[in-house]
Amino acid sequence: MRKDRVAAFTDAVLAIIMTILVLELKKPESLTIEALWNLRFSFFSYALSFFWLGSMWINIHNEWESIDRINSKTLWIVLLLLFFCSMIPYATDLVSGDFSNKLAQGFYGVFVILVTLANIALSVVLQEENSHNAKPTDVMKKRRTLLWIDVGIKIVGLMIALTVYPPTMMLSVIVSAGMLMIGIRVFKLDWDHMEA
Repeated sequence: MRKDRVAAFTDAVLAIIMTILVLELKKPESLTIEALWNLRFSFFSYALSFFWLGSMWINIHNEWESIDRINSKTLWIVLLLLFFCSMIPYATDLVSGDFSNKLAQGFYGVFVILVTLANIALSVVLQEENSHNAKPTDVMKKRRTLLWIDVGIKIVGLMIALTVYPPTMMLSVIVSAGMLMIGIRVFKLDWDHMEA
């Protein structure tokens, strides 16, 4: 299978998942500022999930631009990644319904972590299959180091969310996203400036 078909399928599924997120937003009981304010956790959960999935899509897109080979392992990992991503709207709805609920935040956290681990696995497989091209695979390896730090932050957030303060899970997603953005710039892992 050509990488373009897999990339197009991934784009389509992620677009549907991100659209489902907005469909899960609750409507206010009445059109007042107070009623909208009462939905602030729903809007926050939606925005966080949307931009987190969107940034993941950007990184997948950039990574796929630098490769020319895929294999059957790639297909299965992409399928697994998309399955985990498909649970994000449901998990986001649970969190937005009861933002301070340990179980809801824990459920969200488990799938956020599984998506990140699937991204790491995808990067490993792509690097192995494209080892003939040293520059992109070097960038993949460095980005994976940042993703492992990302997983660590999310695991700490999950543990705190389950034991002390439930919203820590979503806050850890924000912290890890910020760390990734800074790390990519500091270590000059920007795909736009990478020479093939």
